[in-house]
Amino acid sequence: MPGSLTISHHQSAATLDHADAERLATVLADLAYLLEIPGPDRITDAQVAVLCEGRAPDRAELVHFCASAARSLKGQL
Repeated sequence: MPGSLTISHHQSAATLDHADAERLATVLADLAYLLEIPGPDRITDAQVAVLCEGRAPDRAELVHFCASAARSLKGQL
């Protein structure tokens, strides 16, 4: 994955190589699943707090973001 993504403050779009986009879509979908499921494999509230980078942890919003981003990426492949 390193080197296949370029993001700059001066560019309006980012590009990601196809294989990395597929992998990222899978990781995002898996993350949404692990955030949503009950049980011992569920991502903990402490882990959600870290993923929210200091903002108030919102599991439902993070599930929605990850699932939407995964669907969007998969739809463009």
